[in-house]
Amino acid sequence: MNSIEKFPLHDTDLIQEKLKSFAQQEQEINLNYLFKKNKKRFDEYSVHAGQLCFDYSKHRVDERIINELICYAESQHLGNWIQRLFSLEKINYTENRAAMHWALRLPKQDSTHADLAAQVHSQLDRMYQLVEKIHQGQYRGATGEVIHDVVNIGVGGSDLGPLMVSQALTDFKVQTAQKLKVHFVSTMDGSQLSDLLHQFRPETTLFIISSKSFGTIDTLSNAQTAKCWLEQSLGTSKSVLRCHFVGVSTKPDKMTEWGISTENQFLLWDWVGGRYSLWSCIGLPIALSIGVEGFKQLLAGAYEMDQHFQNTPLEQNIPVLMGLLGIWNNNFLNIQTHAVLPYDGRLKYFAAYLQQLEMESNGKSIQRSGEKVVSDTCPILWGEVGPNAQHAFYQLLHQGTHAVSCDFIAPVKRYNANQFTYVENAEALVEQHHLALSNCLAQSRLLAFGNHVLDPKEVESSPKYKQYAGNQPTTTILLKELNPRSLGMLIAMYEHKVFVQSVMWNINPFDQWGVEKGKEIANQLLPILNQEQADVSDLDSSTQGLLRILLGKADG
Repeated sequence: MNSIEKFPLHDTDLIQEKLKSFAQQEQEINLNYLFKKNKKRFDEYSVHAGQLCFDYSKHRVDERIINELICYAESQHLGNWIQRLFSLEKINYTENRAAMHWALRLPKQDSTHADLAAQVHSQLDRMYQLVEKIHQGQYRGATGEVIHDVVNIGVGGSDLGPLMVSQALTDFKVQTAQKLKVHFVSTMDGSQLSDLLHQFRPETTLFIISSKSFGTIDTLSNAQTAKCWLEQSLGTSKSVLRCHFVGVSTKPDKMTEWGISTENQFLLWDWVGGRYSLWSCIGLPIALSIGVEGFKQLLAGAYEMDQHFQNTPLEQNIPVLMGLLGIWNNNFLNIQTHAVLPYDGRLKYFAAYLQQLEMESNGKSIQRSGEKVVSDTCPILWGEVGPNAQHAFYQLLHQGTHAVSCDFIAPVKRYNANQFTYVENAEALVEQHHLALSNCLAQSRLLAFGNHVLDPKEVESSPKYKQYAGNQPTTTILLKELNPRSLGMLIAMYEHKVFVQSVMWNINPFDQWGVEKGKEIANQLLPILNQEQADVSDLDSSTQGLLRILLGKADG
């Protein structure tokens, strides 16, 4: 976009009224008109940063709307809030904590936050040493055998982040002599763990217990089952726990009490939220998968986006633009759902990861002032790998009654020359990548322009059920290649987008009291199901009736 003039801070109510007026006018204007009006629209409505291209030209905005959105951000003191984020201030005010996930990717020699960087890297260096030891076959189980399988036991951010990144970077897996495999367990019902334990040998299995509080019942239940499985085969000596368990938590005392040896404990800090923690030692499974250098590149990519977010003017700042476009769609165009559609199978867990990142962060209805929010906050976020989604819910996107905004994500290059040596029919795979890219571009075109991308004669002769309205706003994000550095940039970009929107809605994105309360109520019901408590008189009739069925006490 053309650079905008610097406006003084405006009255927020006046800006909102202007944007509402623009939104009403936009009902009469479609994307086809905007592109015909401005032949250079892509050049003016796209931003390049590092390995990323951010194309927002297919959003229903023009220069006056973008300018007003920037004014809106300035009226909410967004620039000041960005500075406060990258400080030691306790901006997570409901928990009296800072929110310093950005510190996890500080360079080791950072001079601005030297003490913080030293703390972080003291833990990362210990993690790197363990990774190298395992990769070189020097880490042994209780019987002296080399570790072949590592199981990460966690839930939420302790699972989704490492799982998503490890899957996304499968092309960068480190080849080890012992063919190390990393697995993930999160479900509290034990089904995932049970399936895995039947495949493993206790002598060659290492478990990582990832829990910020080391009190999450889902995680500790799976950990206890793993512990029993090991002890049944290897005995109950302390060496079994010492050799086969690693812990990542803010609670060293709880890890020690559980039986994890000090040398296998990696520490977190209260200022790291679970859904922002993959950059820390929670990322141990990632480092085991892609190696130490790969993990360092992941951190470097995130740090590069941190610098972009802090130092780039708002009108060229990708996370800022992402956040403001979401505000425009959600609060002014009344688009209440957002789909994330990566055209690369390696990003199969990316939408699930973003669901937690965005909806756990911004699914709030109380402002920092303690008052109810005055507009809708986080939209419902969903998604799937694009080629699969085309055969599932794209029908609704193209011809349904719901307005949906979408993010299309794709790498420019895939199956590079380095892979030709071990990928058979690599040329055919490159053609398949081009097929995926063509579909990515085609779907965003049809969503944006509808009938206008079709042959006019075909449209004229087609019945209404073959008509396409278009005008659905989409963003296209291209990565030069899906690699550790570009993925780090991509994830940090979404993290900062979430923060931008939290500022605009005046909410705290770093707590999750709704999650905590649900767990608390579950703990109240567990003694009843375990038949340690019989009194259910305080419960509602539905819960009482369901409990009777579950306990086998229902009539008939």
